[in-house]
Amino acid sequence: MADYTYETLKTEVRDPGILVVSLNRPQKLNAMNRQMVQELVDLWTRLQHDFEIRVVILRAEGEKGFCGGMDVADVFQPEMMQFPVLYDFQWYLGKIEIAMREIPQPIICVVHGAAAGAGMSFALASDIRIISPDARFNAAFINVGIGGADMGSSYFLPRLIGAGRAYELMYTGRFMHAEEAMQLGFASRCVEKDKLMDTAIEIAQVIASKDPLVIKLTKEAINQNINCSSLEAAVHMENRNQAFIIAHNLQVATAGQKK
Repeated sequence: MADYTYETLKTEVRDPGILVVSLNRPQKLNAMNRQMVQELVDLWTRLQHDFEIRVVILRAEGEKGFCGGMDVADVFQPEMMQFPVLYDFQWYLGKIEIAMREIPQPIICVVHGAAAGAGMSFALASDIRIISPDARFNAAFINVGIGGADMGSSYFLPRLIGAGRAYELMYTGRFMHAEEAMQLGFASRCVEKDKLMDTAIEIAQVIASKDPLVIKLTKEAINQNINCSSLEAAVHMENRNQAFIIAHNLQVATAGQKK
């Protein structure tokens, strides 16, 4: 397996094919600094071509919460306050979410406590969200004087919970607590904090037991069909994937018979 060693992230293979990635700045509520941005881009980009890893679990170190957003003290330094530098940094912020959707592995996001700003965007860009009763989410961008839509939030949030609620959350910056997140379909499971990882591992093991090509093409189809223009376009994507999978399975079966 590739060596995923970072300073702001902890990585561990818990089961064969299951990579656990932990945001690792607990003293700062796992707030995202410039180094974490670079390391996350590197991680997700490399995973696109890692065929040994089948599922990723994204979690956070520390008892207080998942991610407090951006580390403003680190990011808003004088050397960053120039347009070319800021533009480049903003590109990397967006690249995190794009890369999370592009990797073939489903991402299970495990959230306790606050997931604010960037933390909410990490959860939004994941495939499955498992939360504890104390979990809460907010699009905090507007609360710190920048646009209320950032890091893919204006794309993901309306698709997950509907435009009406998304407008409210992004205009006000208020927190969406665990009960509301479950009611709106934002998260799929709400379990006690000490059961979060057990639940995530259980789901990850089921996914990892499937054919990795099937999982890859299923994720690809879901991503494409979120934006497709019609039912016909959705069915064409599904037909293409099914034909590809059937051909793959026949090839595997034929190779097995020759042995």
